[in-house]
Amino acid sequence: MLLCPLDYRYGRDEMKAVFSEENKLRTQLLVEAALARAHAEMGNITNADAARIASKADLNHVKLERVKEIEKKTRHDVMAMVRALSEQSGTAGKYVHLGATSNDIIDTATAIQIRSALDMLEDDVKSLLKTLSRMAKKHRRTIMVGRTHGQFAVPMTFGFKIAGYIAELMRYLERISEVRRRICVGKMSGAVGTGAAFGTKSIEIQDAVMRELGLGAEKAATQVVCRDRYAEAISLVAQLCTSCERYATEVRNLQRSEIQEVSEAFDCENQVGSSTMAQKKNPIVSENICGLARIVRAFVMPAMENMVLWHERDLTNSSSERFILPHVFVLADEILVKTNEVFSGLVVRPEKMRENLDRTRGTIMAEPVMMALVEKGMGRQEAHELVRKISIKAEVEGTLLIDVLRSSKEVKKYLSKAELDRAMDPESYIGIAPRIVDEVVQAANEVIMRKG
Repeated sequence: MLLCPLDYRYGRDEMKAVFSEENKLRTQLLVEAALARAHAEMGNITNADAARIASKADLNHVKLERVKEIEKKTRHDVMAMVRALSEQSGTAGKYVHLGATSNDIIDTATAIQIRSALDMLEDDVKSLLKTLSRMAKKHRRTIMVGRTHGQFAVPMTFGFKIAGYIAELMRYLERISEVRRRICVGKMSGAVGTGAAFGTKSIEIQDAVMRELGLGAEKAATQVVCRDRYAEAISLVAQLCTSCERYATEVRNLQRSEIQEVSEAFDCENQVGSSTMAQKKNPIVSENICGLARIVRAFVMPAMENMVLWHERDLTNSSSERFILPHVFVLADEILVKTNEVFSGLVVRPEKMRENLDRTRGTIMAEPVMMALVEKGMGRQEAHELVRKISIKAEVEGTLLIDVLRSSKEVKKYLSKAELDRAMDPESYIGIAPRIVDEVVQAANEVIMRKG
């Protein structure tokens, strides 16, 4: 019986594989092999014994079924793995796990899994950047209504809106790069972090293991790698998912029936929007993104609580992390892939954007008229009050703003008909939006190329 939606509905196989039982065992065996080689390097065991252990530290020799069989008796997962590896290692088996405590293996293996997961998320972000860059470039001058407080504000371009998403995602690439050295960290320092069981070469053994595995080392551990690192990782991923929710929420809003400026792709031949309302075309992928992002954020709190362990460590973090890490990374990957799916197939309607802009009856151009009056010598506050009253009059009377402006004696004192017409042209009031789009897209392309 399947209970978790990750098992039958959400998540890609690639990310699930990173946190699978098989890969968890495989990475723990990698750590045991690295530990054996480090002991040999320090002269604690022979090279032959280390080679024997390392040659058996894989899933071809240590079977998951055998580990589970041993765990039923020992009720200790790491010790079950250690015994299964020892069985396969012959006389060298007595040196398996020498000097280590369970979380030397667990946390170091987890760091390898997190590194793989971050690699995948980084690739997801870069793929999304490529999609958004193409869209921003295509719509760099596609004029639309800018909205604040859910109300018409001033004109902007759709490409400029997307450029904001691109700039934000580039910051996530920076953040992922910055946190790697803090998050991808293991330990090999024994029961409370002093390294006593490893003897005088404890630091050298830890450094050798981490160097082989390509990880940083926890310099002053307790029994575990300090959980501020995990909390930072989960918080970063949750923040990234929240940004995707922001983009998806915008799509949902712009797809409203009364707005209809963009919409998700819809397979008209086969796709069903509603079981009863046959006309429906719902933004279901964007809604799915928003819902999943909320689940990811919910894991931030237990990740924070796992930082607070008794003395050098208790076991309260273990069970919750079995849920937190796979769920957060699998769902984050799912969210990023679906966000890319939404924008790759997004239907953009420039004609509807222009129609909605025209629905304002020109009041959206109040600010440029005010600025034109100021340029001609009227005080800024005076111009603001004049245009405010004229805008309200146009709205109450249901007339065009430009008609009320043309009938205003005060406006006529400062602006000619041609100047007023120019101030009321939305195309002339998008600022440097196209330039910003070009610069942001260029920067994104450079980042993508630099990161391979």
